[in-house]
Amino acid sequence: MKQFIIYTFLTIATLPHFKAQKLSNELIWNTREFNSKGIEGFKAMKDGNYFSKITMVNDSICITKHTFTNYSGTGEVIVNLSRFSSTFNPSSVFDYSFSGKENKILIATKYKSIYRRSYTAEYYVINLTSKKIQPIHEFYGPQKLAKFSPDGNFVSFVYENNLYVKNLEKDSIYQVTKDGTKNNIINATTDWVYEEEFGFTDAYRWAPDSKSIAFLKFNESNVKEISLPIYGELYPSNLIYKYPKAGEDNSKVSALVYQLNNKQTTELRLGDYEYIPKLLWTKKDPTLILFTLNRHQNNLRVHSLNVTDTLITEPMVFYSERTKSYLEIDENISILSNNTIILTSERDEYKHLYQLDLKGKMTQITKGKWDVIDYYGINEKNNKVYYTSSELGAIYKTIFSIDLSGKNKKIISQRKGYNDAVFSSNFKYFIKSHTDANTPAVYSLCNYNGKEIAILESNINLQGKLNSFNISPKTFFKLKGVKKDSLNAWMIKPLDFDPLKKYPVYINVYGGPGHNTVRDEYEGKTYLFHQLLAQKGYIVISIDPRGTMYRGVNFKKCTYLQLGKLELEDIIATTQEIKKINYVDSERVGIQGWSFGGFLSSLALTKSTEFKMGIAIAPVTNWKYYDNIYTERFMQTPTENKSGYEENSPINYAKDLHGKYLIVHGSLDDNVHIQNTMDMISELIKHDKQFSSFIYPNKNHSIYGQNVRNHLFNMILEFTIENL
Repeated sequence: MKQFIIYTFLTIATLPHFKAQKLSNELIWNTREFNSKGIEGFKAMKDGNYFSKITMVNDSICITKHTFTNYSGTGEVIVNLSRFSSTFNPSSVFDYSFSGKENKILIATKYKSIYRRSYTAEYYVINLTSKKIQPIHEFYGPQKLAKFSPDGNFVSFVYENNLYVKNLEKDSIYQVTKDGTKNNIINATTDWVYEEEFGFTDAYRWAPDSKSIAFLKFNESNVKEISLPIYGELYPSNLIYKYPKAGEDNSKVSALVYQLNNKQTTELRLGDYEYIPKLLWTKKDPTLILFTLNRHQNNLRVHSLNVTDTLITEPMVFYSERTKSYLEIDENISILSNNTIILTSERDEYKHLYQLDLKGKMTQITKGKWDVIDYYGINEKNNKVYYTSSELGAIYKTIFSIDLSGKNKKIISQRKGYNDAVFSSNFKYFIKSHTDANTPAVYSLCNYNGKEIAILESNINLQGKLNSFNISPKTFFKLKGVKKDSLNAWMIKPLDFDPLKKYPVYINVYGGPGHNTVRDEYEGKTYLFHQLLAQKGYIVISIDPRGTMYRGVNFKKCTYLQLGKLELEDIIATTQEIKKINYVDSERVGIQGWSFGGFLSSLALTKSTEFKMGIAIAPVTNWKYYDNIYTERFMQTPTENKSGYEENSPINYAKDLHGKYLIVHGSLDDNVHIQNTMDMISELIKHDKQFSSFIYPNKNHSIYGQNVRNHLFNMILEFTIENL
C-alpha cells in the first residue's frame, strides 16, 4: 500500500481576470504563472478516520490532527514544532512518521539529495507524552532511512554505509555493521543501480515483533567506477561512484538477519542468484520473504524463512516464475494478515493481481486483456482490493475495486482521463486526483465507493489562466505501425488551424519501456511548451510505438534483444502516414526526445531520411554505456547479444546522419553519462558530419536549475524555428 502522503506542489496567485496573451518560454519556465496547486502533505493515522499534516497555527509550525470529513478545518495540535526551534529549524522539516502507538514522532529535517531517490537528513524523536526531544545521534549525522521499530522502542538508521539501532529508553546506540565504506561495502541501503532500476533505497526491514532486522549488504569492490567532473572551482573536483555497465561486474548482494537479543548477524543462504529486489516480513509470525532474480531477470524465486529469538531456519523456495524474455519487479505488493501475498504477474500475457500463499499456490484476482497499473491495497474487513488499470484503454488510468475472489469489479473513479488515489489505512476514504490532457489536476475526497465528499483543490484559477491564452486542445487519434498495429497518438494543432494550409510537424517521442507519452493526462509545463510550438505554427504529435506500456506482454516485450529496432520502424511508418495528411508539409517533419527519446531521435536521423531535423537530449548513443540492470533486462549482455547492441546504437550510424541535429547533455548526468554524447560527437566529427551541441555544466539527467530550463527550451525553440 502506498504511504498516505501527498506532497505540496508549487502554487499560483489568485488571478481574478486574465488578458489574452501569448506564451513564451520565460513565462512557462521562469515564473509561477502556470504552476499547479496540489493539496498539502498529510498522513493517515492508525484508525484511518483521522489524518495529520503540518500546519501553521498562530505563526507556529505544528503537526495537527484532522478528520477526513473536515479536511479544511483547523484541527487539533499534536505537537508544536516551533517549541523546539533551539534544537532544529522547524521550517526545515520535510517529513515525519509516527511510532506504532502514535505516542512518538520521528522528525526529518535538512533534506539533502544524493541521487534520484536517495538523500540524507537530520532526524529527531519527539515523545508526545513527555514532550521531550532527542536527536537520533548527535555526532553520527546526517543519516539515512531512519525508522521506528514496530513497537516504537527503537529507531534504526544508516550512517556512512553502516546500520545502527538506537534504544530510545536507554538512549544508547548499537552499531550493527562495521564494515561499511564508501564505494566498497554498503549495508541496509542500496547501490546506485538498485536505486535507479529497482526503484528503492531502503534495504532493511524490521520484523513485526521488533526482535530482528533483515537487511541487504552490497559488496561493490569489483564494480568499476565512473568519474564525473564538477566545475566551479579553480581545480575541478569529481563525483566518483560505482556504476556497473552492461556486461560488467555487479555488486555481490547478500541478505542478512540481525537479532537484537544476542546481537548476532546471520547471512542467509539463497542459492544462485544475481539480484535481491524485494524483502519483507509477514504480519504475524516473523517469516521473512525474499525475492531473487538471475542476471537475465527471467527467473524469479520467492524464498521464506522463519526467525525467532534463537533460531533462523534455512530459506526455502516456495514459488518460482520463469519467462522467455524478462520479468519486472514493481511496488505492487502487500502481505495480508493471513500471511498470503498480493502481487502482480504477467503470466497470462497481461499484468494482473494474484494472491500467493506460502505453499506456492497462486490465485488470480483480476482478469482481462488489459494491464493493472497500480495496486493500492486491500480492506481486509470486507476483502475489497483497490487498484488502477488500463481497462478503458492504454491512454487512460482508472480506479477500480474488486473482491479478493475476483468478483464484483467496480469503477470508482467517475471520469475518464488519468486518475490516481491515496487511501486511508482502513480504506474508508481516499484522496483522488483526476486530470485529462487539457485539464490540470482536481483533488477530491471520496469514500470507499468513489463518491465525492468534497473538492479539496480544483485548480480553477490555473484553468482560467490557460483559457486566457491561445491554447489549442490536445486530441487523440490512431496511427498504423509496421505491423499495422493501431498505435496511440496525440496531436496539438495551431489554434488558427486552416486545413487548406501546409504545416510543419514536430514529433515528440520517448518510446521506451516503462513510460508512455500518449496519456490522457495534463503534462504541465511540457504541455505548455508544445502549445508554444503550436502558436509558432507547428503541429505537435506524439506516438507510443511497440515496446511501450499497458497493452499486454506481446506489445511490450516484442522489442526484447533489439531495443530501438521495432520502435524506430513504427516511428518511421507513422511518420510516413503523417506525411500523407493533406495539411502536413511532408518536407518539414522533425523529431525530439529526451533520454530513451533522445536515443530514438538520434536513431531517426542516422538510420532514416524521414526527418529534416532532430533534437536529442541526454541520449543513450551506445547501449554498452548504460547500466546493466536496465540494459540486460531488455538486451542481455553485449557478449551474448552483439548484433542487438551494434545494430541499434546510433553511434554506429553517425556516418549516415541526415538533417539538422542538435545533441544536448548535462555534464554531471549520473544516469546517462555524458560519455554517450561525447563519443557520438567524436564519431560525427570523424565522418565530417556537421551538427550542433550544447553541454550544461554540473547538471544531471533532468537538466534543471535557475534559468536552465528556460535556456534549454529557448534553444530547442530557436533550433526548431531555424531548421524546421
